[in-house]
Amino acid sequence: MKKILLFGAGKIGRSFIGQLFSRGGYEVVFVDVNRDLIKALNDKRSYPVLIRSDEGDETLVIKNVRGLLLSDHNAIYNELMDVSYVATAVGNENLTEVIPVIAEGIKRRLAKGKHHPVDIIIAENLRNASAFFKEHLEKYIPAYNIRTYLGLIETSIGKMVPIMTRADMEKDITQVFAEPYNTLILDKKGFKNKLPDIRGLAPRENMVAWVDRKSFIHNLGHATAAYSGFLKYPEMIYLYEILADEEIRLFTRDTMLQSGSILQELYPGEFSDSDISEHVDDLIVRFRNKSLGDTIFRVGMDLHRKLGRDDRLAGAIHQALDLNMPYSNILKALVYGMYFRAKDEKGLMYPSDLRFSELFAQSGINHILENICGFDPVIHSDVFTLSKNYNIEVLSRLNKY
Repeated sequence: MKKILLFGAGKIGRSFIGQLFSRGGYEVVFVDVNRDLIKALNDKRSYPVLIRSDEGDETLVIKNVRGLLLSDHNAIYNELMDVSYVATAVGNENLTEVIPVIAEGIKRRLAKGKHHPVDIIIAENLRNASAFFKEHLEKYIPAYNIRTYLGLIETSIGKMVPIMTRADMEKDITQVFAEPYNTLILDKKGFKNKLPDIRGLAPRENMVAWVDRKSFIHNLGHATAAYSGFLKYPEMIYLYEILADEEIRLFTRDTMLQSGSILQELYPGEFSDSDISEHVDDLIVRFRNKSLGDTIFRVGMDLHRKLGRDDRLAGAIHQALDLNMPYSNILKALVYGMYFRAKDEKGLMYPSDLRFSELFAQSGINHILENICGFDPVIHSDVFTLSKNYNIEVLSRLNKY
């Protein structure tokens, strides 16, 4: 039976993973905590995906689906008895609730003598996802069984999901919006079973390079646009609005290209110049999709994480320092991020960003560089000097405004 057990019936689960596998001829069995959504999926056995773009909208009807509640463990264990593919799209913070359920189902499957391998597609924005899964699975399953019977498939989730209003969700609880982009990059070497023959799957040999491409080009570009845009236009709401400004658009592009050069040096032969430039230009077009309704607040919020040591901006700079490569644009974007104070539709800052702004006001730029971004004031003295210059520039601009 061609079937996938998909943990997570949220936006990525339905608009991306569920869509790909259903259209590839698989029955999709969703597992979720949303009782009303699971009931609706079981009643309809289908759901609509509205593809939104500036060229017009298109509705796809995704069929051959049903659902289970995460609390219905026995039903989940029964489904796990005969599947070759499992996927998660629950968000990193929810994985520790899902992994024990998967592990128990695998244990019961092996106990019944069913030794056909299972591939787990980890559709999360999580670096070193397979190692994370392995570490948590080993609490319940012997390492030998994990190594022999389980494929742990890392992915790079590049799909952006348009904002849905409350009215959109109340109109049809199963409905979900999506952008046209529909490519799932995943680890070719992770599979124990045959790679599914599904349009939209893009297997890669060097998966870590493609995970880093997502972080250090896509995520970095998002942050650069949001932080430079907010500094110039603090009253604007949407990402497409600020990217209409040529200065911001070109700075965002140049910063992404600078990071792309670092990736090329880090992973020789993996990305050509044209690969990088075409990817950057495609992303900027996608960032400017008005139908996404992506807000500056959403893209830039959570500064403790997004300015962190291994994340999109500081992470790229650390790589550049190790490789002795330029990083000036990326550092400038990072300094801009320290001044990010965007608010949501209720006029409220993200709670931890409020704390970040207080810390920045009290302790200054060097404290942030050292304690959040992970730079050493002695070893990375050039970073501190250049940041000071960028900070003076920012203060001059703010006083001018």
